[in-house]
Amino acid sequence: MLLQWFIASWLQRKYKKMNSVIETINAHKSVRRYKKQAIDKALLNEIINAGMRASNTGNMQLYSIIATTDDGVKEQLAPAHFNQPMITSAPVVLTFCADVNRFTKWCEMRNADAGFYNAESLISAFVDASLAAQNVCIAAEANGLGICYLGTTTYNAKQIVDVLKLPKGVVPVTTVTVGYPDEDAPMSSRLPLTAILHEETYHDYSEKDICSAFEAMENDPNNEKFIRENNKQNLAQVFAEVRYSKANNEFFSKEFLDALRGQGML
Repeated sequence: MLLQWFIASWLQRKYKKMNSVIETINAHKSVRRYKKQAIDKALLNEIINAGMRASNTGNMQLYSIIATTDDGVKEQLAPAHFNQPMITSAPVVLTFCADVNRFTKWCEMRNADAGFYNAESLISAFVDASLAAQNVCIAAEANGLGICYLGTTTYNAKQIVDVLKLPKGVVPVTTVTVGYPDEDAPMSSRLPLTAILHEETYHDYSEKDICSAFEAMENDPNNEKFIRENNKQNLAQVFAEVRYSKANNEFFSKEFLDALRGQGML
C-alpha cells in the first residue's frame, strides 16, 4: 500500500508540473508595454540558462545571445526594428544569433580542420538559436515576465551586425524584448490543430480545408479592423499586399543575403 501511495503521489506531482508548463505555453501573449522595472540579474541569468538547455545540433550550441540593457545601445538598435517602441521601453532586449565563430575558433585552437562557414552550418545554427529563444520565452513567462518576439531582425540584419559588433560567422536570427508587463495584452488567434497537424504523411489542403483553417482568424474583430484600416477586401490581402508584400519580401531577402555574405556565411 505504501509503494502504491508513493507511485500515485509521484505521478500526481509529475502531471501537475507538466500541466503547469502547458498552461504557461497556452497563456502566451505578445507584450509590447513594460513597467519601468529592471529584471534582477540572477533571474535573467536563470532564464538564459534555461534557454541553453534547449536541444541543438550535435551539442555544438551554434548560437550566442546578446542581452542589451543600455539605453544608448537600445536607441541604436531601434531603427533596425522600424523604431517599434518596445525596443527602447523594455528593460532587456535579447538578440539571438547564429554563431559558428566560437566553435570554429575552438576547432582551430585544437588543430581540427573546421568547415562551418557554409549554408548547412548556417541552417543548423539558425535552428539552434530558434530553439534556445523559445526556451527563454517560456522560462521568462513562467517567472511572470512578458515577452515580444520581433520578426524584424533579419530585415535589417546588417544594421544589427554593426550595432552589436558581430564578427564574421555571427548572424542575428531573432530578437525578443523582455520585461514586467504594463498591459493586459490580448491573446492572438491561432490556426486550429487540424490545420497544422498532418498524420503520417502530408495532406494537401482543399478549398474547404483552407476556409476552415482560417475561419477564426478571418472572424477575429481585431483582424476585421485591420481590413478596414487598410482599405482591403479581406485578411489575406492585408497580409500579402500590405504587411508582407512581394516587393518587401524580395527587397529584404536581398538585404539579408547581402548580410550573410558580409558575415562570411555564403
